[in-house]
Amino acid sequence: MGRSADISRKTGETDIRIGFGIDGTSKADISTGIGFFDHMLESFARHGLFDLTVSARGDLEVDSHHTIEDTGIVLGQAIKEAAGSKEGIKRFGECILPMDEALVLCALDLSGRPYLMYDIELTVPKVGGFDTEMLHEFFYAVSYSAGMNLHLKMLDGVNNHHIIEATFKAFAKALDRALEYDNRIAGVLSTKGSL
Repeated sequence: MGRSADISRKTGETDIRIGFGIDGTSKADISTGIGFFDHMLESFARHGLFDLTVSARGDLEVDSHHTIEDTGIVLGQAIKEAAGSKEGIKRFGECILPMDEALVLCALDLSGRPYLMYDIELTVPKVGGFDTEMLHEFFYAVSYSAGMNLHLKMLDGVNNHHIIEATFKAFAKALDRALEYDNRIAGVLSTKGSL
């Protein structure tokens, strides 16, 4: 119903199910076993006005890598499926988002061609139970599974919590804008006729 998707993925390392609704009201029910990651996904849902349910069980006794990366894979698949044919959407979205001293730019294109440009500098190995090097891996997985060109750039920032949270919020706002309908667009916004 509507622009939504429900995707499951089970491997020897993780068992993940995500429900994603584009035209939502920020309803979020998140459980990954990583508190800070849950908080970031809740922020993504809230600021993108998406409905999001995430149930992720992973081998956290090893580390957080598989759980975070595989959640990114499934979220990307859900975004792609929920977007459907992409007819009538703006396709491009951007946001420069401040959070205290942090300032992060996100620009994306739902082109069907995956690419990640990532320029975020983090200075501590962990924020809560979240391994900071996993920020790149998460967004790489999302961009490639969704088939989006995604640019993330830190313009300013000192506090790693603020930088990471600004990144998730900027992504949410940019994605929301890219998925908006524009009644001037006939079919898809492409000279090729497909995305």
